[in-house]
Amino acid sequence: MASLKILFLASEADPFIKVGGLGDVAGSLPNELRALPGHELDVRLIIPFHKGIQTDYLDIQREDVFTIPRDGGDMPVQVFRTDLRGMPVYLISGSPVVGRPYENAAADGEKYTFFSLAALEFSRRSGWRPDIVHANDWHTASAIYAVRLMQDDLFWGGVKTVMSVHNLCFMGAGSEESLFAYGLPPINDPKVPVWGHHVPMPLGLWAADRIVAVSPSYAEEIQTPEYGCGLEKFLRSRRDIISGIVNGIDYSIWNPLHDDALTFNFSLGDIEARASNKAALQTHFGFTVDPNIPMLAMITRMDQQKGVDITVEALRSIPEVSWQAVLLGTGNPDLEAAVRRLEADFPQRVCAVIRYDGKLSRQIYGASDVLLMPSRYEPCGLAQMIAMRYGCLPLARATGGLRDTIADSRTGFLFTDSSPAIMAATIRRATATFANADQWRAIQHAAMSENFSWATSAEQYAALYINLTTK
Repeated sequence: MASLKILFLASEADPFIKVGGLGDVAGSLPNELRALPGHELDVRLIIPFHKGIQTDYLDIQREDVFTIPRDGGDMPVQVFRTDLRGMPVYLISGSPVVGRPYENAAADGEKYTFFSLAALEFSRRSGWRPDIVHANDWHTASAIYAVRLMQDDLFWGGVKTVMSVHNLCFMGAGSEESLFAYGLPPINDPKVPVWGHHVPMPLGLWAADRIVAVSPSYAEEIQTPEYGCGLEKFLRSRRDIISGIVNGIDYSIWNPLHDDALTFNFSLGDIEARASNKAALQTHFGFTVDPNIPMLAMITRMDQQKGVDITVEALRSIPEVSWQAVLLGTGNPDLEAAVRRLEADFPQRVCAVIRYDGKLSRQIYGASDVLLMPSRYEPCGLAQMIAMRYGCLPLARATGGLRDTIADSRTGFLFTDSSPAIMAATIRRATATFANADQWRAIQHAAMSENFSWATSAEQYAALYINLTTK
């Protein structure tokens, strides 16, 4: 039985505050690790006490008050404690942590350098020495670097580090001044590009004992020029410590049998009830109510990465194919405008919903036939897992976690090139399959039977931790 202490650092965690997929990970994985049978993993989560965190429903106690050194004067730190399903969660407060999670380069550089070092100092002051510090993305990468610098310290010597890469493209550029101010010097390693010698993500990747991308395919992709963001040669030099573990979803939250947002609940054993959700959604959007017309959906951040423009052009190119489409999301104004134009040109077939709407997104998962995910890159992705859980088949570009979680023609539909023509051809293939009810139902059953629970991912992380600390 493994008995390990894991300090888990993240910039966000559901249900305290969530902006993106990292919030799902930090809100679920630590507790899943604690619950693993056969292990004793004492995982403790530390996040910044962001302005957006609602405290009314939390039992919060002040745990500690201290300072950390910074040029120009020591910085006061307050640490508060609460619990998440029995797991200790610590919230770091101080003057740099005053706004929303992500603001601008300078403010975020100060905020997350302060947070990372304050979290480490709190661990030291509390006498709780972790076996592993697990950081996530650039926001907490400086903690990994700081632990590396303190290997001669009696407390931190021998502590191992794990760096999770959720999106390599965001590295924390603009943090250089804050890193200097808090006493973190640049590295001087010719394997790392000069521009990365004092940027949080490269520092964390350089210092970490293990690097974990959020899918096996993404672990390979970040070592290539197309996805490596200029760090591919350096990452190839560290390929022996790089691996990929697919994120999971919380099956207690994403369950069509008990989802209150759905008009009609259903399960794998009662999938016929799902058709009533489709009819309700067709009525809601003013579409023709017809179970034989495939309903396509896109639930996404309106961003170039997500391939919204690819979807718009692909749908425009196949007006003769039978389909209806709903596109839900917000983001880039140009992409929002393109989606609105598509709706204007196909008013009986397209509905553009330019907003964030959690309840509607669940209804779309539970009613639509196909989820469109033509991402130019996708480190892991959660939407495809949720869609499969709800019997909505993903149609996606074969990249990153999409390639790892979707089996073409078995649980969904994949295409390789990020071009509207190739996506359009794949939509044709999917709609032709949809016309064969027995074949479609077989793919739905296979998709809904997949296991993307966090317990599966947690077992892989536990194995990584054990391997790291027993070598």
